[in-house]
Amino acid sequence: MARSDIQNLDLVALIVDLPSEQLYRGHVGTVVHVYTPGTFEVEFVDETGQTYGLTTLRADQLLLLHYEPVAA
Repeated sequence: MARSDIQNLDLVALIVDLPSEQLYRGHVGTVVHVYTPGTFEVEFVDETGQTYGLTTLRADQLLLLHYEPVAA
């Protein structure tokens, strides 16, 4: 699956640091809205379910996470 295949409710990881947003490489979030192909609203929550980040990101700032094998 290519980064452009990211869809609503997909789990993604941030691959860049965004210090102005207090978000850093490795933070895991959920896509909560697809604005246009390649532009997403992503919510980051802690272990208690509290949101610590909500921001618009580009596909090149994200890594789509998978729970199952993906065919090459």
